Amino acid sequence: MQKFGVTHRLATPYHPQTSGQVEVSNDGLKRIIERTVGENRASWSDKLDDALWAFRIAYKTPTGCTLYKLVYGKACNLPIEFEHKAYWALKHANFDLQTAGDHKKVQHNEINELRNQAYENSRIYKEKTKRLQD
Repeated sequence: MQKFGVTHRLATPYHPQTSGQVEVSNDGLKRIIERTVGENRASWSDKLDDALWAFRIAYKTPTGCTLYKLVYGKACNLPIEFEHKAYWALKHANFDLQTAGDHKKVQHNEINELRNQAYENSRIYKEKTKRLQD
């Protein structure tokens, strides 16, 4: 580093693949499981799917949306809403392929806009927390 005139000011973790976000996510899941399991800790594996579902549909302040919406580009439909949506889809099964293709392009653009907005929200959140810590 001296060869290039770089001064070392920051230490990085031994395992560079993790940025600390894994630990934060795991702590969130752990809290959800602890609250749902209660005293009977033997049944934690039964509650894991529900805890993951709750974690994925919870609103995250840094990104400004849920993880589910960030991945799939739409709000999460809870299971009780699925039956109505399935009926609606069957009712409108006769569709035009050109219209469906155009709709898919619009959805793709909306997902890209959502991701860009999430990155911007994350950047703003990091700047705010940095100002508070400095």
